[in-house]
Amino acid sequence: MNIKTPLLLLLLISVVAWHPNDKRALTHQLVRTETDEIYNKLVKIRRDFHANPELAGNEVRTEASIKQHLLDLGIEVKTDIYGHGVVGILNSGKAGKKIAWRAEMDALPNDFTDAVEFKSKIKGVQHGCGHDVHLAIGLGIAEILAKNKEALKGTVYFIFQPEEETFVGAKSMISLGLFSEIHPDEIYGLHVTNLPVGKIMVKSNEVFAYQKRIRIELKNELSKQEAKELAKKIHNSLSRSQTNSKPWEIQHVGDPEIGLMNPNTMFKNYLIMDDNFNIYLKNEKLFLEAYLYETDQANLQKIIPGIKRVIEQEKYAEKLLSVSFIQENPTVINDAKLTQKAIKTLSGIYGTDLMMPDYGQVPYFNDDFAYFQQKVPGVYFFLGGSNTEKGIVAMNHAPDFKVDEESVRIGVRSFSSLIIERLSKR
Repeated sequence: MNIKTPLLLLLLISVVAWHPNDKRALTHQLVRTETDEIYNKLVKIRRDFHANPELAGNEVRTEASIKQHLLDLGIEVKTDIYGHGVVGILNSGKAGKKIAWRAEMDALPNDFTDAVEFKSKIKGVQHGCGHDVHLAIGLGIAEILAKNKEALKGTVYFIFQPEEETFVGAKSMISLGLFSEIHPDEIYGLHVTNLPVGKIMVKSNEVFAYQKRIRIELKNELSKQEAKELAKKIHNSLSRSQTNSKPWEIQHVGDPEIGLMNPNTMFKNYLIMDDNFNIYLKNEKLFLEAYLYETDQANLQKIIPGIKRVIEQEKYAEKLLSVSFIQENPTVINDAKLTQKAIKTLSGIYGTDLMMPDYGQVPYFNDDFAYFQQKVPGVYFFLGGSNTEKGIVAMNHAPDFKVDEESVRIGVRSFSSLIIERLSKR
């Protein structure tokens, strides 16, 4: 007997309506089955995006592809918010929560090794961060939920965001009226990274270290060597890490002994600062600039006074003109209550082995998903994309970055189930 899956879902739910636990288990088993059915198609979609990457602000082909996929699913589409962004709206027609899912669209400017059959066709542009995977997962979730629209309550928004790599897209979408068009109660997103495939990692509060760029302005009265020595002393004075740890070695985030999942991770309680400051002259003034990464928000206010103190100790106080942060993007901060609910929900559906604890904060990286979280409570997940047995290491922005495409299956079924569960909650 061949029955369309959505119809089967409604039929079986009605049969077991007096058994809520059975109904819930059935719903998510069907999500799993439907994800398996569309998996090969999603892999093709991902590979198409991978072969045709577009830089931030140039996501023309990507926009057209996403729009058509959503329209084919019967989902309302808006493309007039900002740039090449696409917003899909799946309204069940029944009262309920409003949930948003975000996926990024842009690629990176690099020419790293891309040893796959479907490698980039665009010289100097690659999906070296995994946004092609995110797009496939977002479209997969949209298809699963659209197929089961009649069984849902509330509304789901699919935000396909341009210009994430430049930290421009989210802020621009918001400032140009995104949340006048849609009104989510909660928002979710993910990033595939160097964790084991089949695993999802999440934590409450700060996900990344706070990223700042410091600028020190001095009178042009120091030699080049004196400036270098001053920068070194500032670096040594401010930098902080746990004993015998090297949190700047980001390739170890997935290491079970020292990585994020270990309570004794080296990726906590640190301040990392550039070893080599950018030192230059402009308008007869001397400038020293460097990026720094701090895990503790309370310590941020101590950084500028700490730098001034070193300059005074080095007898350069009279030569100092100013110390300031010239870049200080917000960081991703997960809503504590929603995070714990998400962990409980996903573990309850797919087993406790799915979820990995996160005890640290990732340096160097950040995500403008933070701007959405300033407006709407939200949760940002890490999705495992590495598979050591296959020689696949999903270390973002690095040479030989690859992703085990099984992560697409894990992402679609897990987060389709999460959204279904969240829609059913008051």
